This record gives sequence, structure tokens and C-alpha cells, in this order.
Amino acid sequence: MEAPTTPSAGGSGAAAGGGQGGGWFGRDPGKASGQPRPAGTGPGGPAPEPVRPPESRPAPTAPEASSGAALLRRTMAEIEPIADRVTSYFYALLFLRHPALRELFPAAMDAQRDRLFKALLTAATHADDPATLTTYLTHLGRGHRKYGTLPGHYPAVGEALIGALARHAPETWGPRTEAAWVEAYTTISQIMIDAATEDELRAPAWWQAEVVAHEMRTRDIAVVTVRPDGPYPFLAGQYTSLETPWWPRVWRHYSFASAPRSDGLLSFHVKAVPAGWVSNALVHRARPGDVIRLGPPSGSMTVDHTTDNGLLCLGGGTGIAPIKALVEDVAQHGRPRSVNVFYGARGNQGLYDIDTMLRLQQSHPWLSVRPVLDDGPVGLLSGGLPEAVREYGPWHSYDAYLSGPPGMIRRSVDTLVGIGVPTHRIRHDSIEELVGATS
Repeated sequence: MEAPTTPSAGGSGAAAGGGQGGGWFGRDPGKASGQPRPAGTGPGGPAPEPVRPPESRPAPTAPEASSGAALLRRTMAEIEPIADRVTSYFYALLFLRHPALRELFPAAMDAQRDRLFKALLTAATHADDPATLTTYLTHLGRGHRKYGTLPGHYPAVGEALIGALARHAPETWGPRTEAAWVEAYTTISQIMIDAATEDELRAPAWWQAEVVAHEMRTRDIAVVTVRPDGPYPFLAGQYTSLETPWWPRVWRHYSFASAPRSDGLLSFHVKAVPAGWVSNALVHRARPGDVIRLGPPSGSMTVDHTTDNGLLCLGGGTGIAPIKALVEDVAQHGRPRSVNVFYGARGNQGLYDIDTMLRLQQSHPWLSVRPVLDDGPVGLLSGGLPEAVREYGPWHSYDAYLSGPPGMIRRSVDTLVGIGVPTHRIRHDSIEELVGATS
């Protein structure tokens, strides 16, 4: 299953924007103050236009509106309605001033622009929450190693970002706002650089992995098994990013479909989606012998083996992949605990891995597997996963794990909270980027 990339409450805490491209945040953006200077038309957007000087713009007057975090949020609120224009302008500045950086990015930039803006918004939102911001940016800095991002790239990117913000936030931009962004990006870039430097001592930037098995389960779902070229430590419930040889510098996130295996093989459930570059390549083009790249493992949707809490697992479509891994993980640790799996799909074809799950149920008396169809026949649970879960329980003492389409996760979270499951016991990968990640 393809996994998302931004942190959310109860989610995996995976980093935003790791899908494509190079580093985003400038180490020393102060050089970019005021008016950006290039002329002509750069790639990805129009040439810079004159803007009124910061001194002529009204400054915030209320004390609570003048803190650094508040100034960042005010800028983000102003540019949010024109996000595409701002990010296109940013790339125009970046590639015009530093054309060599273009090779760090994929050929198509649409998804990159979306993820960049969301990463900026996330960083600005958590500017006054150092713990959250550090966790988020540490993951982001480590993940950027596989894109070839170097410390020397950060000043160029920060300069372009400040230039884009100064151009498109005339109502909120001024000396104090610029100073707030300079301070924020100095901190942001340093955290990312330090994280990458530390990670370099422990792990490679990526692993090469040979496809050793490719099994079509339906017309558009394949189970892809690979052998990495070295030890690849991960935990059941986590995910990684994949790059195919057919789409260089385009990375997509997929959950591991099994717990760590003694033979070192890794499996992924991949569904080809319309216009999905990576997913279609993996399903319809990849064959044994092909070599893909793996990024580092990510995510915290893992089992706490220090407790005996029961597990309530909801897997929709290919979201059953990490759920299957969690079940195997419980079995391997030899401490039987109640595990209830609700496996949902729109129709019978969507239950492509039901036989595997039922075999696991036969082998482990502590495991219960219930298939659920949106419009199921008589005798089978129907109406969707959240509705089916209501019929069983109580679940307030269980740890809940959710994996599947974003709509399913949202409805399931609401349902679980409504029937008394504490939010700290609900775990899922972040849903903010799920739609953009499925390609």
C-alpha cells in the first residue's frame, strides 16, 4: 500500500514533501531581502515584477500578532489562496538563478509544487512548537539525502523562497515579517542539515533492490517482492519510498506487506491508479530482474510489545498490506493477544488478499478476520468499515490501527472516537497527503 508523507494527530509522523525533489529550506535567506531581481521568463513561472517596498506596508500592531510564529502564519494565510502561483514563482527564481539545481527535481513538477506548499505550511504552523518541528524536520532532512541534497543547496533554495514570499504577500510582508522568516529558515535548514549529517554515519542514502517476484492479484493490483543489496532494518507497520528506473527522481511511498523476514526479502502491494507514474510502472512494467531504489524506512504505526492490549485493525483495499505485517509481527513475538482485523473493499475483487488473511486466522486462534464490502451480499458484513466496527466491541481498551483510503480513515477515526476509543490509541499514517501520494 502506498503511504502518505505528512504528520497528523495519531499518525505516523512521516515527513511531508519527501515524494520528489531536493532540499527546500534556505540556510541563510537573509540575502534575499526585498525585491527579487531576475528578468525574463524562468522555467515554471513568470518573471519577477516590481513590488512596493516593505517600508510602505502596514505593520501588525497587536502584540499577539507580532510574534515570529504569528507573522509566519499571517504570511501563509495570505499566500494560501494563490499557492500554485507562489510555488511556480519560487521555482522560476530557483532555476533561473541556480540552473544546476534543476537536475535534482523530476521532469514533471506538479506534485512537487503541491508538496512544497504543504511542507511550508506545516513548518510555519509548528514554528512555536519546537518538539514537533524538530521531529518533522529531522525526518525531512534524513529523507532528502536520497535526492542528492547537499548543505550548499539550502541558501539558494531559501533565497528563492524569501523572494517568492516577498512578491506575493504584500499585505503582510515587512521588515519584521522578513526577519521572522529568515530566523525560521535558519533554524529549519540547520535541523535538516544536522539530521542528514548524523544519518549519513548510520545508513546509506538509498538501497538498490532487485525485483525477485511479481504476482498480479487483479488487473490493477500486484504484489512486488524485492531483495535489497544490503541489510534493511525496518519494523512491521512502517513504509518506505520507491523510485523506479523508468521515472528517475520520482519517489512514492509504499507500506511493507510483511514483518521482517529471515531471508531479507521485502514485499509491497501496489495498485495502479489513473495517471500514476510509479504505480503503473510497478504493476504493469516491472519484472523479475529489474532494479529499483528504496529510501529509508519511516512511520510509527508499529506494535507496542510491552503491553498486552488487543489490536483493532482496519484495512481498506491495499491498506491490508501493513495490517498483514502487524499480524505477522504479533505472531513472531510469541505473546498471543487479541487481534481483530476488518478487511474492507468496494467489491469482492478488492478483497484480493482475503485468502492469505483467512489462512493466518486458521493458524492463530487469537486472530479474527472479518471481510467487509461496501455493498455486500446477505451473510457478509456490509456498509463500510466504520459501520461494521460499530457492530462489535467494545473497543475502548484496544489499540486501533487504520490503513486505507483517506476517506475511510477519516470516517473510521470519527467512528472510533464516537464509540469511546481514546485518540492516543488510534494510529494511522497521515491522511493529508494520501491523495497526492497515490501515483
